Amino acid sequence: MRVVGWIIAGALALGGCATVPEPKPAAPPPKPFAGTQGLEQVIGQNARTLTMLFGQPALDVREFNARKLQFAGGSCVLDAYLYAKKKGQEPVVTYVDARRPDGADVDRAACVASLSRK
Repeated sequence: MRVVGWIIAGALALGGCATVPEPKPAAPPPKPFAGTQGLEQVIGQNARTLTMLFGQPALDVREFNARKLQFAGGSCVLDAYLYAKKKGQEPVVTYVDARRPDGADVDRAACVASLSRK
């Protein structure tokens, strides 16, 4: 029993000698999402404006309070996701995704530019 007491005392003593890590500095605040550069003509727009900009959507999916409009051209496919900011308001684009027809990623702003009606 006495040996067990020495082992416990030794473990406690060693535990008291452990160094306490210094607190890490607070992480800097996240940078604003820069992924919307070049998308100003799309983000915040309603479905009517998108149709005037790109023509009739190839796909129009409504699900609960969300709407997805898909516009396709020879070089890319653009998915625009619309949500109402508040109940009763008209849904507006909050996010866009773009890809080539084969599914590979493509720059969203370049796709918007290529699909835009001049």
